[in-house]
Parts: sequence; structure tokens; C-alpha cells
Amino acid sequence: MCDPHRISSVAPAKAVKQGDRRGNMMTRSLLCALLLTVAVPADAANLVKTYSYFAIGGRTLEDIEQQLAKHGPQVKSTGSRHPGATQMAFTTRISYASQSGSCRIADAVVTVKVKVILPEWRRPRKADADVRLFWDTLSADIKRHEDRHVEIAKNHGRALEDALKATHPQKDCNAAKAKAAEITAAELARHDQDQLRFDRVEGVNFESRILRLMRYRMQRIESGQLPPPT
Repeated sequence: MCDPHRISSVAPAKAVKQGDRRGNMMTRSLLCALLLTVAVPADAANLVKTYSYFAIGGRTLEDIEQQLAKHGPQVKSTGSRHPGATQMAFTTRISYASQSGSCRIADAVVTVKVKVILPEWRRPRKADADVRLFWDTLSADIKRHEDRHVEIAKNHGRALEDALKATHPQKDCNAAKAKAAEITAAELARHDQDQLRFDRVEGVNFESRILRLMRYRMQRIESGQLPPPT
């Protein structure tokens, strides 16, 4: 689940600072406790990924469902708790160059910071094999879902950086700053739409997808490609 909110925008020294009605420091936020940070190259844009885990218990499928509903991260856009979530922050660093009565974007660097929140089941020793199988399937699908949110954000960060660098010179640096803000707002709106569309599609297909994945996992276990759930 993605809960986009705001963006950060900063400019280096000797550059015109980008800003709009949202302010110069804006973040797309959810909630997350940091446990691990990994810097990942994202082609043109930079990606920094952070992981956090929340513990759940339970011995039955119903127990697990209740634990996820009780302890999962709360998403601001829905007001509900979810099995997993991703926080993201886009930071743009833009420098401007003035020449011959015009001003252009000399350089633009976009950094996408994401924090992925995932569940960790403290499985009891006597949990049934079918419950363990279900959990292995569900937890893998939750991680895949959140990783796709990260991929969507990374792609839009790269698109934003490319669009800023391709901007034509403006009459002055105030106009260049306004153009950068316009490009940023448009790209982030497309990002939000893509994230919401992905969540809608995933929600509709959830039950059939989990059943299909469980069957596939069982086949791989039976063929020896995967170890039995422990």
C-alpha cells in the first residue's frame, strides 16, 4: 500500500531555490521505524531504500488476519491498517545558470527515498503446515507488492529528472523556477495516479492471486524445488 503525500525540493549553493505553495521541504509520508538502509542505483535518479518490520503472532489463518489488522501500518489515505506499506520521499536538487538574458536548468538530481514496512510472523511451533504454507505465500506476495510500489516511484523519479534536464531556457531564473515547479507537480500527479491504479488492480485480484500462488508453491515443494514450510 502506498500513501503519497508531499515532495522535498532543495537547491545547492549559488542556485535559485525551487519552491511553490507547498514549501521547499515537502515529503510523501507514511510511518516507519528504520532498521536497514540500502542505496540502490536507479539509472538517472538515486534510490535509497529502508526496511522496517512489525511482529505479529497467531496460530491460525484467522489469528494472522486479526494480527495484521491490529498491528499493520496505518495508511493516511485510507485511515486503515494494511499488511504492508511504503513511505516515499522525492527530493529534487536543481541548479540554474543565467546567460544572455535567459536562465536555464543547469542540472537536476532527483533522489527517491523509500521506507518499506513488512510483517514478520513469530510462528508458534505447533502451527499447522497449511497455515505455514499460507503465510509463506502471503508474506512473499506482500513484499512483491511493496517492491512494485518502489519500482513505480523509481521510474517516476527518473522521468522527473529527465524532464527537468530537458527544459528549454526561460526569460529569467524566476520563470525557470516556476517551470521546474510545474514539471514537478505534473510528474508527481502522474506518479500518484499510477500508484493508486496499481493498488486498485491488486485489490481486485488478491484472492485469486493468493490461491494461484499457493498452488504453485505446493507444486514446487512437491517437486523438490522448494523446502517444506518450517
